[in-house]
Amino acid sequence: MAIALVLVLVVVGSVLFHALSPWWWTPIASNWGYIDSTLVATFWITGAVFSAVVLFMAYCVYRFRHKEGQKAAYEPESRKLESWLTLVTAVGVAAMLAPGLYVWKQFVTVPKDATEVEVVAQQWQWSYRLPGADGKLGTSNARLINADNPLGINPEDPNGQDDVVVEAADLHLPIDKPVKMLLRSIDVLHDFYVPEFRAKMDMVPGMVTYFWFTPTRTGTFEVLCAELCGTGHGFMRGIVMVDTEQDYTSWLQQQSTFAQLTGPAKVGALADQAKAVAAME
Repeated sequence: MAIALVLVLVVVGSVLFHALSPWWWTPIASNWGYIDSTLVATFWITGAVFSAVVLFMAYCVYRFRHKEGQKAAYEPESRKLESWLTLVTAVGVAAMLAPGLYVWKQFVTVPKDATEVEVVAQQWQWSYRLPGADGKLGTSNARLINADNPLGINPEDPNGQDDVVVEAADLHLPIDKPVKMLLRSIDVLHDFYVPEFRAKMDMVPGMVTYFWFTPTRTGTFEVLCAELCGTGHGFMRGIVMVDTEQDYTSWLQQQSTFAQLTGPAKVGALADQAKAVAAME
């Protein structure tokens, strides 16, 4: 009897903790409300299954408790029970997978009008690259990274000359404009994560991963690294500011392009390095 009561209290306590808990998501600031809805649906389904299983255990403990002179009936197989369990399990799994697959399709389908913004991670800072007047990002290569070219931008690519470089500083984005975040790491695994944006993705050295989102409210949001990346992992933080169109344009005009940062003399040296890298490949 005591064990059955404890099991019931576990279910009641779990439900109350979930319903009354002060810990919840940060207020959303992007279009990814679908992610929240999917997680809520998952909580309901898994919570219902958890409650049903534990309450059934409590019922069995109480109903089939030991009684003097009573013997248990041995039934090694039950086709009816197995069929019902298989059906209910399949429906439950499908109910959890279907919303996730729907959201995932949207997650990987980038709008055609999305602006590309490159995020470059390294221990333990964030840098960014935005397209210039031509609206295109130039190519890059990790072998081109040096003190004068920290993001490895290809100096021979004309599309990269007007790229806006934001090294170890705050990133600004315009409100209500879809953004495709191109993610690169130049050392170890990282993960660019702004909780209010919900979307995130691992950053793998040698690969370019991505996700997209649309900022839906202005404000200042903290960037976290959601992948253990070394002793300074906890300090790898940054800031993303979502601005009005006017404020964003004003900020963008104050930033330096790749050509301005390198200068004529440095561009020549970087071009020679790019040619050497191309010859190696």
